[in-house]
Formats: sequence, C-alpha cells, structure tokens
Amino acid sequence: MASYRFPLVVGPGPLERADRLEGDASPEEVVVAYHERTKHHFHRFAASLGYMDWATQPDPFRRYLGADLVRLPLPPTGRPLPYWQLYAIGTVPPEPLSLESVSLFFRYALSLTAWKRFHETTWSLRANPSSGDLHPTEGYAVLPAIERLGDTSAVYHYAPREHALERRAVLDASLWTELVAPFPKGSFLVGLSSVHWREAWKYGERAFRYCQHDVGHALATMRIAAAALGWRLVLLDGVGDDAISRFLGLGRDEDFGEAEREEPELLALIAPALSSAVPRYLNEAKVDGSGVLWQGKANTLSPEHGFEWPVIDAVARATRHFGNRSITEDFSRFPAEEELFGIPVRQGLLTAEKAIFGRRSAVAMDGSTAISQAAFFRMLARLIPTREGRSMPWDAIPWRPRIHLGLFVHRVDGLSPGLYALPRDPDKLAILKEQMRREFRWQRVPTCPPGLPFYLLQEGDCRALAARVSCGQDIAGDGAFSLGMIADYMDNLVTYGAAFYRNLFWEAGVVGQVLYLEAEEAGVRSTGIGCYFDDPVHEVFGIAARKWQSFYHFTVGGPVEDVRLTTLPAYGAERQVPAKPTLQWPAQV
Repeated sequence: MASYRFPLVVGPGPLERADRLEGDASPEEVVVAYHERTKHHFHRFAASLGYMDWATQPDPFRRYLGADLVRLPLPPTGRPLPYWQLYAIGTVPPEPLSLESVSLFFRYALSLTAWKRFHETTWSLRANPSSGDLHPTEGYAVLPAIERLGDTSAVYHYAPREHALERRAVLDASLWTELVAPFPKGSFLVGLSSVHWREAWKYGERAFRYCQHDVGHALATMRIAAAALGWRLVLLDGVGDDAISRFLGLGRDEDFGEAEREEPELLALIAPALSSAVPRYLNEAKVDGSGVLWQGKANTLSPEHGFEWPVIDAVARATRHFGNRSITEDFSRFPAEEELFGIPVRQGLLTAEKAIFGRRSAVAMDGSTAISQAAFFRMLARLIPTREGRSMPWDAIPWRPRIHLGLFVHRVDGLSPGLYALPRDPDKLAILKEQMRREFRWQRVPTCPPGLPFYLLQEGDCRALAARVSCGQDIAGDGAFSLGMIADYMDNLVTYGAAFYRNLFWEAGVVGQVLYLEAEEAGVRSTGIGCYFDDPVHEVFGIAARKWQSFYHFTVGGPVEDVRLTTLPAYGAERQVPAKPTLQWPAQV
C-alpha cells in the first residue's frame, strides 16, 4: 500500500479502553471490538502516535545472527515466460527442485525489485508490496536436502536484502520423510510471519489490519512465483499457529531475547502437482521443535519502542488458529473460464518477469487516463475463481470468496461513470442486493462477458465521493476507477471463528495483488489504500448493519511519476554469485 499522512490522533474515544478489550469477551467479541475501535471516521482517525518517531524507526530487514547464510544465485534476467501464462495452469512444465529453482521462486515472491533514492535517502521496493513500505512480513521455507544448498533438510529464513537463505535449523532426515510422506514428490513448505511493531510504529492500532493485508499480498506473490515455475501452492489451513511457531522457531525465547517477536501467520505447501485429495495439515506431533538443532539470534529492529499498542496483541491472540478446522467448500456454481473472459486470454504485452519486477504503487494518478473496456473486464475476470480448478491464484485458498467489490468507475471507455458492484460469489448476489441501497439499479452491464457478474448500481460522477471516503486522497478519484472491498464479515466469524478475521484480510490482499499485476499488463498502475473512512464507505453503498464491512481500498489509473527519485537496481554488480555459493555476505548492499 502507499504511504499516507493523517492528523495527530487521540485515543479510542467512546469505545472501550485498550486494557479492557479482552476481559471476559469471547474471541469473536474481541475481533468486533477491535474492528470498531480501529475505524477511521470523519471526526477522528484510529489511534496512532500521529507523527514519525524517526529515532525508533524499525529496521525493515530481519536477520538471524550466527545462522549460516547461503547466498542464492541471482537468476538471469529476461525470462520469456508470458504474463498471461501464469494463469494457464498446467501449461508451464514444472521445474525440478534445485538451488536455481528455489532462488527463482524467492526472487519472484519476496525479493527486492529496486532501490529508490531521494537526495541522501534510499529505500527498497519488493516483489511483495507493503503498507508504508514497512514490510512486516517475514518469509520462511522448509526444504529437503538440495545440492549446493544443504546436505540435510532444514528450516530457512529468507533474507531479501541479500537474496539468501539463513539456515535456522537442521531437521532429522526421518522427520522430513514423515512430514512430506502424504505430499507429492518434490514438495516443500513455505511460511509467513508478521512483525507487528514495524506497522504499529507508523500506523498505531490499525496496524494489525495492514499486517494482514501484507500477508495476503505475500501469499499471492508466492502463488504467482510458484506458477512461474510450473508449481502449485495451497494453504495448509489445517495447521495451527502454535505448530507453525514451533516449526519455524518463532516462539524460542532464547533466539529472540529483547528482539521484536514474529507472529505466526500461515504455512503453505508447494508441489509440482496437487490433487484435491492432498491433505492440508501436518502431523503436529512431528513439529514440536524437539530434537532439532537451532542456530541464530534475531536482530533487534528498533533501539526502543517508546509507545506500545496492547490492542494489537489482544486481537492477535483472539485470532490465532488452533488447527481445528480445514475448510472445504463447493465451487461447482462458479463460471468457466470461457464465460468469464469470452475468449480465454492467450496473449499480452508483458512477460511475467516484467510484470512482477515492474510492479509499483502509484503515488498519484493523472486524472485523465482512461482504460479500455477489454482491459477493465479482464482485470475483473481475474478476480473470480473458476469452477474448473478454481484458477490461479484462487486455487491457493480453500474458501469461496468473501470479498466483493463496490466500484467507483471514473474513466473506462464506453462505460457510464458511477457506482458498480462485482459480487465474486454467484450465491451472494441476492444477499448483496438486500444489504445495499434499495434504489440501486443492479443493471447487468450488457457489454461484459456473460459469466462476469458486473452490475451498474447508479450513474453519476463519483470522483469527489471516491476521494472523500478514502481519507480525502485525490488518488482514489483521479484514477480510471477505484473500489472498496466489502467483506462478508460477521457470518464468517460465527461459522469459522475469530481466526477467519485474518483470512478476510488475506483474501483482500490477494485481490489487491492481482490488480497490481493486471494494471502493469494494461500499461497503467495501481495502489492499495488502507486509509479510508469505514462507515462512510458503508453509507455510500447503503450498508447499515455490521454484517458486511469494508476491508481494503484500491485505485487503478494513469500514474504521475515522481521525477525527483532515482531508481537503482535491486542487486548491484557486487552481488554476482560465484559458482560455489559461500556463507558470507556484507552488511550493506
């Protein structure tokens, strides 16, 4: 997401005090209380420090000091794989698991893509976008013995600045064999965690939301990277957070000391092929961390914190997943690819690599660029799972869409400006009609493909309205279109428990990542907007009850480039890797 400024904010106002958020409340009640207290309103913003305490700015790069650092060979640039082929499951031959393929996976998923410089200040951009460029998400891999990587199976932490893997733990060979026995040959595991402090430093109590957005973006970038290698990825939603923490070493007091802790988020399986019969859980008795040789101490990211945000810890505790569910839902009523696109997309402008490395968050839109209907409809169609294989990246998550789109269309050729809707689940159309304004037209747009559920709600110039509800930011009105992601919220807390709160943000992040890459392919830019006025957004669409809530905003359009900035390569010439990787790397790029 882009970085935005907003005024000094006072506390939670009439809502409950931070130290009373939990009390005797159920986890679901804690989630609802947190979501309400972290809303932005016209008269006040969610609680934050309100200014940048530069003395405590967190380091965006976690390292485990003392762990072996194995440099990954930088893949040669110019890979010709077309961008559109990422979505054509089964058309990219699976790469064998090797040092080179692991390197390419992380290069596309979580690596640096450029450095930016303004005068004496430099900062990095990554394949996985982040709110405020603060990067709370950390990536891990559990890999078998691979030539030139390691002689044994091991747990690794990915170090993006170095494009390297830190060997955190060596696993017993028999343990690895038992863990992957239910999975296809060539499988391995990847995990994500969050450092809440990195976001809270700037955004205060709302930071937990943004951390979850970032996890969703990273889940999408990993799925897309796997697709580029002909691999599949699926979320292991049957693995509890405690097991993930033990497996990745996140709960080891002796390795963290005073360093900022990492919250376990998810574990995913990557394999050359997957069937619906593949289990989405691990034998948790095998991942208790005992009998494993750990190495490395986490670096401290800030010299001090100055101010803490206990409500973030409270909602994190309330939303932990205990491995007591694995979701299975029916996608048989979803449209086929031909129905969504008219003609399946088999050509395009960019290679996958150019789209992935070229992705940027626009800092401003030009207020004039329009996009074609064809490009617009293709973007929306990419956001709908299909019934045959559910399509990429939606095959990574097992639940039907809970995120639906309320769109502010400004400049799409041949479409009237106004409010539109995209229900991403065919069975939620009637419910959305009931939840939204009675006077909305719900007129099917006749020029869109027959399977695309795109509806005109109300005609009219909504540029000022889009900007107003997005914290007054012109970028929401100056693009070709912007949107709010409306979540089927309360019913899912009841059905799947408080832990599903995170899943809703993850799904929103995946939606956002698809929009980012689709914008690149269309020759425009996109930006995630985390600062929006929650309840005024609901009022625009006539949503009065708490059952549905806005979870993320996005804008797409013609970018205004900041010519004051200098772009530098992600990895300089000194990063060229020798034929035999070493375990040394300088502190700075």
